Amino acid sequence: MKIAGLQKLTLLDYPGKTACTVFTWGCNLRCPFCHNARLVTEAQEESLTADELFAFLKKRKGLLDGVCFTGGEPTLQPDLPDLICAVSDMGFAVKLDTNGTNPDMLRQLCESGRISMVAMDIKNSPEKYAVTAGTERLSIDAVHQSVRYLMQQGRIPYEFRTTVVRQYHTAEDFAQIGKWIRGAEAYYLQIFQNSGRLIDNTVTGCTPAEMRSFLEIVRKDVPNAALRGI
Repeated sequence: MKIAGLQKLTLLDYPGKTACTVFTWGCNLRCPFCHNARLVTEAQEESLTADELFAFLKKRKGLLDGVCFTGGEPTLQPDLPDLICAVSDMGFAVKLDTNGTNPDMLRQLCESGRISMVAMDIKNSPEKYAVTAGTERLSIDAVHQSVRYLMQQGRIPYEFRTTVVRQYHTAEDFAQIGKWIRGAEAYYLQIFQNSGRLIDNTVTGCTPAEMRSFLEIVRKDVPNAALRGI
């Protein structure tokens, strides 16, 4: 498995836990506002071996609670389940970040008993998913399968999240998203921040007032929805 990088400490990526974040190479989407564009567009290389990760985690036992796997899109890595199993065996809680386009692996990982939380991106309303994700080679049915699975599985805490971008999101989009994920356990509208390393550096975020107005729309169907990053 090609690991792109390691953030040795995060208090944000894994809610309620002190964790590290493992970044994987590659993604099947090309979201113009992706803040990890390097992991999507650059040639893959092994920046950190699995053995080096295990050595780091061994030294952090008792100091870290969990490990977050993110990307890119981690579920593109066929040996991800083996790596997660090994990390879980070391006593760490595991969180998966995913775009939801690989429902079969998502289900496999959830039912393995090796992950403790899932965060799944909701890019936009279904009608605008392809343009927001930057590719027509997208199965919206796969995304629907992942949404349904997470909402019905009833064992693992999950959250949905949308990074809000002025050029792609409208009030009507959030009305449609709310209906789509009605009753979801948790949903966050994340304010967009330009890292300067985007696929499209012309995109911009919304104002806090706009974010709050979108939140009120979503809360009609997802009462637990909240803002993140404001």
